[in-house]
Amino acid sequence: MILTDYELYEVVGGATQTSSSLINSISKLLTTILDIGRALGSSLRYAITGKKC
Repeated sequence: MILTDYELYEVVGGATQTSSSLINSISKLLTTILDIGRALGSSLRYAITGKKC
């Protein structure tokens, strides 16, 4: 199948469009990174101060 230049310009989709699943996965990644940071920060604070919950 050979497309003309005009038909190629009309093609929509591919990697240039952001989808809701991409946005959702980026959001979950950021949430996971923040949770890991909180856990590490808490463990460092407990280790430095010597206090336990």
